[in-house]
Amino acid sequence: MANTKRDLFLKRRLRVRNKLKSMAAGRVRLSVHRSNKNILVQIIDDAAGVTLAAASSLEKDLGIFGKNNAEAAAKVGAAIAERARAKGIEECFFDRGGFLYHGKIKALADAAREGGLKF
Repeated sequence: MANTKRDLFLKRRLRVRNKLKSMAAGRVRLSVHRSNKNILVQIIDDAAGVTLAAASSLEKDLGIFGKNNAEAAAKVGAAIAERARAKGIEECFFDRGGFLYHGKIKALADAAREGGLKF
């Protein structure tokens, strides 16, 4: 029985989330979602159940409206790092969901690290 891509994605997502929950000592989570057309990222405080900051390729002021490539991901990563620093957030966990850590996800993470976030 071969697993479908969706089954493998869901399995990876659960594995990543469960690992983060076990190490979550009060830190916030940087959650990434990638669709076919856009990339979105949020900083979430799971203890309070609120989103502290968010950035997306749908924002017109970033100049990448509707794009989904590594360059757009890097701009979104830089924007979320800037917004996190403005809120006083320096450390977080990187929740890549079920997405593999390469390409756009890696570009976003690298840009967020360069912007000052530690994970």
